[in-house]
Amino acid sequence: MTATMNADTGRQRTRTALFLAVAMAATVGSALGFQYLGGYIPCHLCLQQRTPYYVGVPLMVLAVLASTLHAPAWVPRGLLAVGGLLMLYGLYLGVYHSGVEWAWWPGPTDCTAGAGPVDTGGKGVLDALDKFVPPSCDKAALRILGLSLAGWNAIASLVLAAVAFRGALTRD
Repeated sequence: MTATMNADTGRQRTRTALFLAVAMAATVGSALGFQYLGGYIPCHLCLQQRTPYYVGVPLMVLAVLASTLHAPAWVPRGLLAVGGLLMLYGLYLGVYHSGVEWAWWPGPTDCTAGAGPVDTGGKGVLDALDKFVPPSCDKAALRILGLSLAGWNAIASLVLAAVAFRGALTRD
């Protein structure tokens, strides 16, 4: 009976890691879609918020492999825990960026509306303005249901962290 319970827990851990890998990839893929398809230029904090996903996706794929290849249970559990910590960091970044957008606290000094000289590539400044000058971190480029993309990232990070920690803390 214990072997059956361990196998079920191992399969559940594999499914959890696979879900996290896909969900993290979809989340950062959405941000990239808004950037490259929608034309929304990310600010400095927006780019920082992608880092936990860039690290988390391959980490969760590694957790899937570890679980599938029947590595000791502490290996995929540890990887899931690290994924949860990454998503907590993503939650922090999302809340911080949202607070900057709502003017609850100041943003970083390197994320202001002012920028250095712009290479226009031979075009006029107005033609090149949106393409070359990064936006300020304190202005949300888009709000969906009242939340900026940073706010939605905070929610996604919270949910993904909860899923990761649940998978990591499930006993064999």
